[in-house]
Amino acid sequence: MGTVWTPALFALFVWWFSTGAILVAVKRADRRGPGAHLRSTLLALPLLAVGASGFWTSQSDASVGGTYVAFLSALALWAWVEMAFLTGVITGPNRRPCPAGIPEWERFLRAWGTIAYHECVLVGVLIGLTLSSWNSVNHFGLWTFGVLFAARISAKLNIFLGVPRINVEFLPSPLAHLPSHFRIAPMNWLYPVSVTLLALAVGCWLERVLASSSAANDTGFVLLAALTALALLEHWFMVLPLPDAKLWRWMLPQPRSAALKPKQDPMIREDAHGL
Repeated sequence: MGTVWTPALFALFVWWFSTGAILVAVKRADRRGPGAHLRSTLLALPLLAVGASGFWTSQSDASVGGTYVAFLSALALWAWVEMAFLTGVITGPNRRPCPAGIPEWERFLRAWGTIAYHECVLVGVLIGLTLSSWNSVNHFGLWTFGVLFAARISAKLNIFLGVPRINVEFLPSPLAHLPSHFRIAPMNWLYPVSVTLLALAVGCWLERVLASSSAANDTGFVLLAALTALALLEHWFMVLPLPDAKLWRWMLPQPRSAALKPKQDPMIREDAHGL
């Protein structure tokens, strides 16, 4: 049981702490004025270096420790790219609000334009990690990044197509234009597909735990199952009226002025999740 609960609780804590740390850094940059977002991203470059180094060294380490290093390294790589997006350093060519009444195809192109560079970086990193670890004995770092990537794409598509609840409370000032590209809707065709696939993925990871014959594999598959379950939970936050934002709101500095907060659609609640 310890083999199961220790990595599961570890994944939960790292998810909560890393999300809060990124939000704190971005919100503090909001308070410090022009140039602070770029400085914050540059100061976080050691996180990128540590992640790349840890991923490289863990590929040949099939121990329990190597599994944890691979998992944390993938999260470090993901966290830096995510921070670069939230600070507005790596986003897309379109930084304008979406006009009302435009055709759906144009709305999609405009929405894609807000995140295009960020998505290309994520795809590039994923390809690089795949090629780097092709013949390695430890693939848990690659699978961790893959789970994050798949869950992120699913979340973005669902928010674009429309879900009942989207949280924009934590959006920093460089991304104040993003809510205009979101859609509030009772449901969309992709959402049940997304939650079903994520639930099946959790089941597959747990089946691998039962079939595993080593402590390292037990640890790795439990970490992946916990991370995928958290992604599934975050998808449910899009439709359930749960105040998940309170998990991190107490950690964040108060905005310097109301003008720094992104304008919100009255249908978009502050106590809902928005990935």
